Amino acid sequence: MVDAARASKLADRIQRIVAEMLERRIKDPRLGFVTVTDARLTNDLRDATVYYTVFGSDAEKAATAAALESAKGLIRSEVGRRIGLRHTPTITFVIDEVPDNARHIEELLAKAKQADAEVARAAANARPAGDPDPYREPRPADDDDEDDEDE
Repeated sequence: MVDAARASKLADRIQRIVAEMLERRIKDPRLGFVTVTDARLTNDLRDATVYYTVFGSDAEKAATAAALESAKGLIRSEVGRRIGLRHTPTITFVIDEVPDNARHIEELLAKAKQADAEVARAAANARPAGDPDPYREPRPADDDDEDDEDE
């Protein structure tokens, strides 16, 4: 096993190498507007997972995934050449769902804010359903009870 800090540094380097390869060397027409968002490397340095996002429709995302799969060998060989490890890690491309999740959360927060505004608007002119003072007044002590105790 390797130090986690070293694996993290190597993962960052792999991310930069893959991004540079996609920008300059891979000329596949199916490759859309791709952004490499993260790379993670296992502690044994055998498997690298590269996360990416694609701007476009579902068809463009599928075409980009196919282009990345076909270019995986070239990218892996370049990573192995530039990273200088004894064993070149296998590379797996995974689409990053974080932007979609963030957009969904923003939509949910907007709906919640709108619902809160509607509740506040309804509560502005609201009055209590019962008495204005729902708490009972203490009962006055009867003078007859005190006389009964003395006898």
